[in-house]
Amino acid sequence: MEKREIVVLMGTCGKSAGSDRVYEKFASALKAKSIAGVELKQSGCTGICYSEVNVKTSRDGKEFIYAWITEDDVEKLINSEIIEKKTYAEKLLLESDLGDDTTLFPKQKRIVLRNCGRISPTSIDEYIAKGGYKAIEKALQMPPEKVVQEIKDSGLRGRGGAGFPTGLKWELTRKNPAPEGRYFICNADEGDPGAFMDRSVLEGDPHTVIEGKRGMPNLRPPYPAEKGLFGKSTVINNVETLANIPWIISN
Repeated sequence: MEKREIVVLMGTCGKSAGSDRVYEKFASALKAKSIAGVELKQSGCTGICYSEVNVKTSRDGKEFIYAWITEDDVEKLINSEIIEKKTYAEKLLLESDLGDDTTLFPKQKRIVLRNCGRISPTSIDEYIAKGGYKAIEKALQMPPEKVVQEIKDSGLRGRGGAGFPTGLKWELTRKNPAPEGRYFICNADEGDPGAFMDRSVLEGDPHTVIEGKRGMPNLRPPYPAEKGLFGKSTVINNVETLANIPWIISN
């Protein structure tokens, strides 16, 4: 028997459009109908915020994205997709091969957002099933200098705005004498008004980065590599920068 899933996309954009209510409606409707073999799941934003609330289903090797779903659509979608195994044509946005992003994003290769909308952000098992933590496993078997060189060779630059070479920042921090240890900080502050560049990663694929606490900027010099957190040598990278690291190490 084919395992069926109903996935409600619940990033900030989805929640603002009512995805919480839609999710609860699905939960109560499935329970009332005593439908077995259907897993109701949550996921992050897949990048089509304009059509929230978005709901995904799959069957027969195909994936279906339904758009502008309201509580009134829930019963109809269950009857069509789960019971009758037919497309709920009224709200169908996209049909594609299962796991194929090229239909929705034909001109993009998703790297940082590769798992957003594809896994449950609260499930470490789903992240691991997508190759999660393979990069850190590989990195721990490499000399630290080799890891830094990989990042330098990749050409990755800071995605927070300044564009400073990430590998060089790591190298400078590593070379700075630090007998009491060093710190690594993920900047997830998004303090600029209207800044939402990192929330999709944090909401949809949190295992790929490390969350931090709100910080306060200081005048430079000294630079963090010399004197950062608690006066110790520190690397600071933002969310999007760090989200590139696993892909670089793995590939």
